[in-house]
Amino acid sequence: MRTGLTKQEKTTDIWFDEKDPLIHIRTHNTDLKKRLAAYAGQHPDQCRQTDADPDTGCMEFEIRNSQLARRWVLTIPREIPPDQYAVLVREFCQKQFVSKGMIADFAIHDPHPPGHNPHAHVLLTMRAMDEHGKWLPKSRKVYDLDENGERIKLPSGRWKSHKEDTVDWNDQKYCEIWRHEWEVIQNRYLEANDRPERVDLRSYARQGFDIVPTVHEGAAVRQMEKRGIQTNIGNLNREIRAANRLMKSIRQLIHNLKGWIAELGEKRKELLAQKAAEEATLLPNLLMKYMEIRKEERKDWTRAGQNRGTSQDLKAVSEALSYLRQKGLSTVEDLEVFLESSGKSAADYRSQMKPKEARSKVIDGILASRTDCKECKPVYEKYQKIFFKKTKEKFKQEHPEVARYAKAAAYLAKHPDDKDSTQKELQQEQEKLLSEIAELKVPLTEVQEDLKKLRDIRYWVRKATPGTEESKEPPKKQPIKEVLQDKANEKKAQRTVPAQTKHKQQDMEL
Repeated sequence: MRTGLTKQEKTTDIWFDEKDPLIHIRTHNTDLKKRLAAYAGQHPDQCRQTDADPDTGCMEFEIRNSQLARRWVLTIPREIPPDQYAVLVREFCQKQFVSKGMIADFAIHDPHPPGHNPHAHVLLTMRAMDEHGKWLPKSRKVYDLDENGERIKLPSGRWKSHKEDTVDWNDQKYCEIWRHEWEVIQNRYLEANDRPERVDLRSYARQGFDIVPTVHEGAAVRQMEKRGIQTNIGNLNREIRAANRLMKSIRQLIHNLKGWIAELGEKRKELLAQKAAEEATLLPNLLMKYMEIRKEERKDWTRAGQNRGTSQDLKAVSEALSYLRQKGLSTVEDLEVFLESSGKSAADYRSQMKPKEARSKVIDGILASRTDCKECKPVYEKYQKIFFKKTKEKFKQEHPEVARYAKAAAYLAKHPDDKDSTQKELQQEQEKLLSEIAELKVPLTEVQEDLKKLRDIRYWVRKATPGTEESKEPPKKQPIKEVLQDKANEKKAQRTVPAQTKHKQQDMEL
């Protein structure tokens, strides 16, 4: 069309701002006019022709200021085979975009030389489409309701409303989700191909790396750099890499210095802690601390009572310190070890004494039973000759010798191994047992005295040690049963052989 205008006069003007929802286009370009006219015919709700000048050939259009599509560029790992590029991209698009209702169109580029920069361009729709291929609105009007569920009327007479998106595809959260899912599927394909490389789409800052990122160079810059032509972007990236190397070396040096300083600090702490632990386990220090605790516990006492108690504690602690020096005990560990060994020694002596004491008791019972049988046999024979039950029972009640004989005979029957032993042999065996028991009694008594002192000291030490104090009760005493048994054993050891015939005392269970 001849308009008489020069090419310089055939201009294209575009006006738009952020407030105006419309974009105004005024153009003389023939190709642009045809494209805009065709678009206006297909989408009259998005584009319309507003004016036309037949003399100059200028046409004016109004287009809604909206985004019609979204474009993604996906970098494909070079480590996977080329025949898997399309499978990888298709699987990702199907799962993340198509399954949600979007239309996805992708193209894979692998510029020359093949395999050095494979990537995919993905074009996505911004709104849904119905079954007839017609675009659906991106948003809808929703009326606001009051507490009663009624619409709210504005002073202008209109109903209060707001706009809601019909789909949530434009939510910014999906950008992070899709980036992560693209990272996951790439790593899955790399693992399936037995490749050690892994993809991490997080920035250096989010990964915790203090590194300055380089600027994207692009294909043109890369080609110029390959030919030896330096570019501004290439020079900037080289400076960034040099700065990163310098920062890395500085950080490594600082890390080494911090590690060295931390190591020195830990060594110092260990030495101080070791020294404090050693001092804290010294028995003299703990006993002195125990005296301070006892003094604090008596602060409500009278002065005379305080002095008397302090004097008693000082005497007891002095004796304990003298005993510890005699035994060569200086730490809590030494005390616990010695206490354990003393307890084992006492248990060993007791285990040796128990069978001897039991055997001595059996011999006493046998001797006593033989005496009873001898003394009570005539009466028991008379008892056996009685045939009438009532008379027999009356005779048994009037003569306790019958019961004594039966008990003695039953005891002898329980020990058939000693039936053939003479009284002299039994007495000799008992003398030997008593002698052995007396020999074991000496070290046992010494160990028991040590245990008593050691338990008292341990109680004092635990009371003076924070966190280890068990109770404020006095240390456990020896059970009364053991005390009585020990006294009975002492009496046995002092008896003479004739005195052993006093059998009535031997049946007593202590």
